[in-house]
Amino acid sequence: MKAVGYKIPSPIDAPEALIDLELPKPVPTGRDILVAVKAVSVNPVDVKVRAGRKPEGEVAVIGWDAAGIVEAVGPEATLFKVGDPVFYAGAFGRQGSNAEFQLVDERIVGRKPSSLSFAQAAALPLTAVTAWELLFDRLDVVQTSEGGGKGTLLVVGGAGGVGSILIQLARQLTDLTVIATASRPETQAWVKELGAHHVVDHSTDLVAGVAATGAGPVDLIAALTNTDDHFPALAEIIAPQGRIGVIDDPATLDVMPLKWKSVSLRWEVMFTRSLYQTDDMIQQHHILDAVADLVDAGRLKTTLTQVLSPIDAANLKTAHAAIESGRTRGKIVLEGF
Repeated sequence: MKAVGYKIPSPIDAPEALIDLELPKPVPTGRDILVAVKAVSVNPVDVKVRAGRKPEGEVAVIGWDAAGIVEAVGPEATLFKVGDPVFYAGAFGRQGSNAEFQLVDERIVGRKPSSLSFAQAAALPLTAVTAWELLFDRLDVVQTSEGGGKGTLLVVGGAGGVGSILIQLARQLTDLTVIATASRPETQAWVKELGAHHVVDHSTDLVAGVAATGAGPVDLIAALTNTDDHFPALAEIIAPQGRIGVIDDPATLDVMPLKWKSVSLRWEVMFTRSLYQTDDMIQQHHILDAVADLVDAGRLKTTLTQVLSPIDAANLKTAHAAIESGRTRGKIVLEGF
């Protein structure tokens, strides 16, 4: 089968940063399903792993977002059958989605939204699961239908992949007032289109910008990018007894300013459930199915903004370089081998 991977961690402009490969087609066992990959998207985790993590074997195939068709199922798999269209984000430590065929545990796979193309669907899984878990599992927001979800949420980095779906989930499933940060006219327009009530430029004075919205105390903060730089402002902005959720990789955080406010700091890593095989691992299957239902009902939209074709080393290098620039909006997807 065709695949794209690397043998040596390298900067993206190095010839060997990503290379085209021919690998054996895998066979599913246990609860794994084998998916014929039709489209993939690129996330910051792809860039970080490619640039800094040595392969465990001779070569590493990465990628943590895909949409495709079930090609075969393991003997213990019961959630899907051959021919089912699916979407998923995969698991850390296993072969990634940048391959014609991929093995994935069915418990972290959802049905592909029927109203979306494979490319449109591939933009969603990792960011949708991350946003859902951050909002409802880490920040403890209660969905509106269950009688809650009030207050103000600040989304730092609202135009990125996670921010783009988090804004939509907050607007569709809660009564939260959403303040999103974005620094360029096109990204500010994007977060407004997604439903943000207020937009603040995070390249200026974040404390003053949030105060100027008049939205009142900020009860919840989703810190999605450059948390090292923004944290002093976030500690000032957050209301007493508020909650801050972080998804990026800050080198150090001085959390002492949170003490007298009794503020909770919470981490979200969507790979935790699959990495540790937690008892509730199948929750990610349910999250993706719920996202598919919301998409098909017209309540959520894909965050796809660019498609490259085919899925090969050259196009993946282009996508990785765009992610590294820090100026992407929504998601970049690659389609077809």
